[in-house]
Amino acid sequence: MTWEYGLISFILGVAVGALGMRFLNPKLREQKILQTQLERNKADLEQYRQELIDYFAHSSELLDNMAQDYRKLYQHIAKNSNQLLPDLPLKNNLSHPPLTEVDSINSAEKIKIPPRDYSDGSSDFTENSK
Repeated sequence: MTWEYGLISFILGVAVGALGMRFLNPKLREQKILQTQLERNKADLEQYRQELIDYFAHSSELLDNMAQDYRKLYQHIAKNSNQLLPDLPLKNNLSHPPLTEVDSINSAEKIKIPPRDYSDGSSDFTENSK
């Protein structure tokens, strides 16, 4: 019977010791605190990512709306510029898009503009020397 008391005492001692180590160990408490902080930080980061995704999605939507409104405004002005100001030259008419640099070069080549080093009138050097 004495060995039974010894065995029961040993089992109770191991259980009390394990519970004591579990709840009273400072490293385990610190680990639990760090684990809680980590989980909270992960949740905060996920919330921040979602807010960032929502922000950029909304910004993209607003930019798309602005681009569509700009296109509508330009089309409205271009459509009505012919009706309201029919006497404007083609260059100032808004119904035609502005020329790009390549178009400007191509149109200048078609016109055959003389180089700028020539004057419009002819100057005879021999007449001035007389």
